[in-house]
Order: sequence, then structure tokens, then C-alpha cells
Amino acid sequence: MTSDDIAIEAEAPQEPTTPTFADLGLEGAVLRALDDVGYETPSAIQAATIPTLLEGRDVVGLAQTGTGKTAAFALPILARLDTSDRSPQALVLAPTRELALQVCEAFEKYAAHLPDLHILPVYGGQGYGVQLSALRRGVHIVVGTPGRVIDHLDKGTLDLSGLKYLVLDEADEMLKMGFAEDVETILADTPEEKQVALFSATMPAAIRRMSEQYLTDPEQITVKTKTQTSANITQRVLVVAHARKVDALTRILEVEDFGGVIIFVRTKNATEELAEKLRARGYEAAAINGDIAQVQRERTVEQLKSGKLDILVATDVAARGLDVERITHVVNYDIPTDPEPYVHRIGRTGRAGRTGDAISFVTPRERGLLARIEKTTKQRMTPMDLPSVDEINESRLSRFDDRISAALEQAERISGFRDIIAHYVRHHDVPETDVAAALAVVAQGDSPLLMEPEPEPAPRERGRDRFDRDDRGRDRFDRDDRGGRDRSDRQPRAGMAMYRLDVGKRHRVMPGQIVGALANEGGLARDDFGAIRIQADFSLVELPANLPKDVFDRLADTRISGRLIDLRLDTGGRPRRQYDDRRGGGRGYDRDRGSDRGHGGGRGYDRDRGSGGGRGYDDRGHGSDAGDGRKPRKPRHGKS
Repeated sequence: MTSDDIAIEAEAPQEPTTPTFADLGLEGAVLRALDDVGYETPSAIQAATIPTLLEGRDVVGLAQTGTGKTAAFALPILARLDTSDRSPQALVLAPTRELALQVCEAFEKYAAHLPDLHILPVYGGQGYGVQLSALRRGVHIVVGTPGRVIDHLDKGTLDLSGLKYLVLDEADEMLKMGFAEDVETILADTPEEKQVALFSATMPAAIRRMSEQYLTDPEQITVKTKTQTSANITQRVLVVAHARKVDALTRILEVEDFGGVIIFVRTKNATEELAEKLRARGYEAAAINGDIAQVQRERTVEQLKSGKLDILVATDVAARGLDVERITHVVNYDIPTDPEPYVHRIGRTGRAGRTGDAISFVTPRERGLLARIEKTTKQRMTPMDLPSVDEINESRLSRFDDRISAALEQAERISGFRDIIAHYVRHHDVPETDVAAALAVVAQGDSPLLMEPEPEPAPRERGRDRFDRDDRGRDRFDRDDRGGRDRSDRQPRAGMAMYRLDVGKRHRVMPGQIVGALANEGGLARDDFGAIRIQADFSLVELPANLPKDVFDRLADTRISGRLIDLRLDTGGRPRRQYDDRRGGGRGYDRDRGSDRGHGGGRGYDRDRGSGGGRGYDDRGHGSDAGDGRKPRKPRHGKS
């Protein structure tokens, strides 16, 4: 980046002079899609970025998440794509599969009136079959995580030779997660003539170097946001393990005095699943998501307004424009990844001067999201505890009393039953209080009225290896990466087992990268992790002993620091030889044949052929005549 780059300072919310989307240069099908979703005026970063990208210039956008940057790069791309060319013309790289899916959904929403346009998300954890068949049919836009994009490049299933637009979304997060090498590898496989947009919340030295090398005369756009929440809304947060969220939610609903509730989740499937679980627990709940027809959506919202329905489980998109006066509580069952959706969500309550309550569930590994939201909104959430058994029983007894009081107000019906009860007491010689208790049993059914006290938790073993947080709120892992006494003889705690990964100290791996990769790609929760021990050439991580096969399948192609992790149960023996061992001598290993037979001395490992011919092996399965274990690649483009 040069010293004469233009820095544009903009603030949100917009002033009345903010231009329209048409003023920015957008037209036709894109404008119709924006009208459909209710976008009237562009956000600060959209107003500053869209015209620049439409002109063909490279852009470095410095903006926090939640400022509308997805539309800032998606709309100009859609406005200029050639739908007759079925090869990938645009590539968007995102640090996580969740963000990749969000970006893909945004593209689909903005392309609603471009029926011939095809968009494909590619990320780890999803089978290759769907992605390969879509790539064969032809796609215009690919949105993916760096690891899976590199896998497709290595397999030859993704051709970027015709790429015109490249977006690096949340570039600083990609670097923090160890994707720097992967991103540069992808950049080296793209044409020299292309437009690049890089978006980052901060401008660390690594991002500046990347922009100088791969962007051409970029315009730097800096956007500051003012995201505020209503003072009428009480904001609370509960730190809870993912597996206990349903239990926590039902406990809270038991003790809170609520009218209507909107519960926000991240995915369409989660809306149906959670609504069904709530109905099974006796709550009047329904789901709305993007797949529900408009007629059904309107019917459900009307039921919520009338009181026939108490709880709505929704996604952000489905809840857009929802304004129901009786909403007293908003629950972030899945905390949003951006501050702006958080503000929009909790704004569904506390309207028109009324008070409201917002409760957010945060798993231990989502504390960073919580901190980001609090920093952006400049408002701290009040920590809350899970309601105790005594509090729940007190609430149940109070509701039972209310039911009795309501019944006693029905004088005519009560009068008719008095003679029946008196007849039973005379003929069975039973006290009236016992008859009343028996009728309560009939009314209650099989479900107990009061909750049983929870069993005392088992005492923790002293010195147990575990994940914790230090007194400054940072993640702390009990691991052997600092030297000192070897603790490899410690046994995993009950229900856990030790697994081995083929990345270690010399690959500069950090515990956070291991947790992030296994959680993102394998679908593991933070509570699934125990001790993490990073050794020289490998790492050990404590995970559930009965890890399902589909988790191994999702992690089969997962990389950390550019290396396949090859997750497997640790047998306690010597670590097997690393694939990138370059010492030569002995025979190579043929993974496809499952043997080390007959491929000659002095050979390294060639995954594609199972033989070497003087070749080394790189961590993506390619040989090199240079014998240094690296795959030969064409020179990188951009500035030197």
C-alpha cells in the first residue's frame, strides 16, 4: 500500500444525505433484489466501497463485523458477472465454515433475480460429492475456507484460471487461525489480472504486507460504527455448555414472567429441532425460517400476536421486520457472530418505550464473540446463573396456586362439584384435603409437580488436566509445551481418550488453532476438549473416547498450519514417522496400497503415486524433484 492511498472516514448511522443504491451505480436485477429484502439506504462501508469496486479498483476495507461489508463486495461482483461463462469468476475466502455459509446465503439473497447464477460454498466437514458435482456442472462464485479450497486446487477440481474477483473476508481472523500460508498459496494460483478486495477489522503488519504484495494501488476505506442498544432492554448472559442449552432454556422459561418470546438460532434446521423440543416440554412454540412459505409465516406471526403462540424460534433472516407488541423476551440461543445482528435481534423487544429482556447463551469458546459485542455496543451484559431447583419449584408452586385461584373464581362450576366431593367424603370416609390432593394428582398427570434436588457433583480430582480460564479471562490449557516434567503418563479422565495429531511445535501450532480446527471442521464443542499437549512433531489432545466415525470423516482433510492433522487414537507408542521426513533412505510409503513395498531405496513419499524417484513429500501429497519436500508452484503474482 502506498502513502497516497485514500482513507475515507465514515460513520453509521447514516446522515439524511446518504445516497441510494441506485446512486452508487447499481441497477437492474440487483436493485430489485435489494428492494425485496427491504434495503433502502446503503451503510457507510457500502456507500464508500461499492462505487470503488464498480470502477475496478482494489480495496482494503477496515471495518468491524456487522457493518454490512458482505453486501459491499457482493453487490459489485453480482453487477459485473458474466452468467454465460460457467467457470469460477469470483472467489471469496472466509476463515470459518459458518462465515462461508453466511456469505453464500447473502449472495443467493442478492442474486434472487439472476436465475442463471450459480454459487457454491466449499468447506471442510461437508462431503466432496456435492461440491465436485456442482463444480463439474459449473459455478460462477465460490465461497470457501482456505483448507478446502486448497484441497480442490490440489485435486485439480477447482480451476481459478478465469478468476476475475477475489475477496479476503475477515483477513485478520484467517491469519490468527494459522491460514497465512494457505491464503498465499491460493493467491499464487490465481491470475495476475484480477480485482482484489481485502476486509479486516484491524491492520496488523501481516495484513499490510499482504496488501502491498497482492493488491494493486488499493484504496483504503475505514469505517467506524456506532452500534447502540436500547436502554429499555435488560441484557443478561449465561455461560453454558452447548449440550446443556435446552435444559438451561427450559429452566429460564420456568422462572421468567414472559409474554411472548423470540428465540434466535443460527440455522434453519435448528429452528425446527428446538421448537419440537420445546413443544415436547409443554410450551406453545413454532419455528420460522427461510424455507417456510409466506402464508405460513404470516399465520404463525398472527398466532404470536394473539397469544395462541408464546414462543417463536427463528433465524435472523426470517425475523426481519417482525414487530409484535407482546414480545417481552429475546433469547440468543446461538449468539450471533456479529454485533449488528445482536442489536437487531434484541431490538424486537423493548419497543415504543416498553421494557424488555434479552438473554444470551454463550459457550466457553464463544467468550470472544461476547467481548466483541460488548465492545461494539459499549454495554456490558449482566452475568446470570442457571435457575436453581428451589427457584424452579417456587415458580411451579406459584403457577399451581394461580390455577387454583382461577378455578375458584368460576363460582357456578365450583358449586356443582361441591356436592360430588361431599358425596365421596361421606361414602369413603376420606378427609377433604386428601380428596383435593388426589384431584391435584389427576390434574398433574404423570409429570411431577416439583423438581427433584440435583445430586451432589463428584469432587474434582486434584491436579486433573483440564481446560480452564485464568484470572484474566484467557483460555488456559494444561499442556506440556513449556518443557519440564513429562506428564505423558497421565491417564485421560473418565469417558475421554487421548488422540494424536501430526502437527507440533516445529509447525508453530498453538492450542487455539487445534481447538478451532477440530471445533469448526469436526463439529466438536468446547466441552469435548480436555488436556492438550504439544510436542515437537505431534500433539496430543484429550477428546471423548467414543468419538463418532462421522467426526473422523469430517476431519479427514483438515489442516493446521498447512498440514493434514491425521487425527487418530493415541496408542502410547512411539510417534510414527512424519510424512515430510526428508532424510531419504529406506522405502517410501504407499498410502493408497497400505504398504511400504518395493519402491526403492533413497525414495521419499509421493502420495499420488506411492513412490518417489528422489522425491520428497509435502503436506498436500505432492512430490518435488528438488527433494526438499515442497511442491513446485508457479511464481506468485502481485508486487515484489
